[in-house]
Amino acid sequence: MEYDYIIAGGGSAGAVLAARLSEDPSITVCLIEAGGQGKSFLINTPAMVAAMVSGRPRLHNWAFRTEPQPHLNNRRCYQPRGKALGGSSAINAMLYVRGHPSDYDQWADLGADGWDWQSVLPYFLKSEGNSAAVGPLHNAEGPLQVTDQQSPHAITHAFVQAMADIQLPENPDFNGETQFGAGLYQVTQFHTGPRKGRRCSAAAAFLHPVMSRPNLTVLTHARAERIVLDGNRAKGLIAKQKNRRLSLKARREVILSAGAFGSPQLLLLSGIGPEEELRAHNIPVAHALPGVGRNLQDHLDHTLIWRSPRPDVVGFNPAGLMRLLRGWRPFREHGTGVLTTPGAEGGAFLMSRPDLQIPDLQVHFVVAIVDDHMRRIHLADGWSAHVCLLRPESRGHVGLRDANPASPPRIDPNFLSDPRDLATLKAGVRLLEQAMSADALAPWRGQRLYPHDNSDAGLEADIRARADTIYHPVGTCRMGRDTMAVVDPDLRVKGLEGLRVVDASVMPRLIGGNTNAPTIMIAERAADLIRAAREMSDV
Repeated sequence: MEYDYIIAGGGSAGAVLAARLSEDPSITVCLIEAGGQGKSFLINTPAMVAAMVSGRPRLHNWAFRTEPQPHLNNRRCYQPRGKALGGSSAINAMLYVRGHPSDYDQWADLGADGWDWQSVLPYFLKSEGNSAAVGPLHNAEGPLQVTDQQSPHAITHAFVQAMADIQLPENPDFNGETQFGAGLYQVTQFHTGPRKGRRCSAAAAFLHPVMSRPNLTVLTHARAERIVLDGNRAKGLIAKQKNRRLSLKARREVILSAGAFGSPQLLLLSGIGPEEELRAHNIPVAHALPGVGRNLQDHLDHTLIWRSPRPDVVGFNPAGLMRLLRGWRPFREHGTGVLTTPGAEGGAFLMSRPDLQIPDLQVHFVVAIVDDHMRRIHLADGWSAHVCLLRPESRGHVGLRDANPASPPRIDPNFLSDPRDLATLKAGVRLLEQAMSADALAPWRGQRLYPHDNSDAGLEADIRARADTIYHPVGTCRMGRDTMAVVDPDLRVKGLEGLRVVDASVMPRLIGGNTNAPTIMIAERAADLIRAAREMSDV
């Protein structure tokens, strides 16, 4: 089987890229995805994120585990990642957040030419179909439907008022003129038509509507195992679909869109990466590239949890489950009600110190008890407030466990290895605890889970015992010009031809916010870069 472009990974980036590249009927595109179609009831119903994120059972979720984390009591932390067309946009909380403009200017300063804020903004706008926000920073016509939440809970508005008690102003648009403040998140959710209220994953927005194109082949339940190299040129992929092995040839390019864990793993399995890593697993070195798998960054998050004496939250007790069941009719008929909730309804961006110019902390306010990623169920009504540090100094890496493509990657975020991260996170927890004690939340504030003594040592012990990811790993195939960069600013793998990486792994530094919208932006811009390269080669 031969195609012009082969894309490994049908997640947020791969789905966008396949749709955009196949707009040209003169070229052929093959997309490979290890999961399914991304159209199930669990995916389409926003509140069902609670059933998928835990990985118990593994529903559309790779449910990875990290290496023991020395600075988190040697715990093996959890790393849920989407396994379906749409990738993690099929199992996330649907929050539409771009990050801070200065994040992208810093990318450019680090050698990612052409990825400054003014250069990437048009690609954010190209994808966005926003029903509510207006002005030069938004677009209503893009395929990715973005909207205000359909049926936010009363407690979420109380959360915004509580944040005002620590002098945090209300912010109706985290993607507007300023990021600082507290408010309700906008979400990637259908806001018109028969799918109103359903999740608008990257696949639902970009890929599902065009899968009948004759020049687009989508192979689901197919896992890329190895890049085929001919000298220094990528010529195709070896993939396994169920029990048959596929040899796929690429006339123009192979593109890796398997995410911050999958893309470096596939490069390493193909003999591309640090020589010592490859030799440790008896993989012949095809192309030495020391930065592959390095520079892993993630948002470390700490959760404060309360039971609620009021039932107007999402509970997993019999009464709460009945409320969810009763929500089926308004969801099906009108796209409203409790089943439309993203869970993390409220949010805030704030600063740990008064001398900072931009937020370094983010809050996610969830209208349910979220304990250990929903893997520890409490039969009670309640709510959770999460705080994460936006720009960690700690760096980890992704490697191989062995040379078997079916083995999970070896993931070591190295959380809190830089002591500055612990200091920032502690400051964030203190600010959040202060806000959550406000009168506005008093009607919902019952018993606190995991209380700690008010000492610095008590707080530190609580963080080391319970902190974990908020699901934003990036950076393991970073772009740049230096020797540790894996791809150049055109996302071409350095030293090789016909091979690119297009996903969150190319980010030089983690952005100050959720990473789904930036990943879609990267794919939008990559489609133009690939198109320009094709036009140049055809001259």
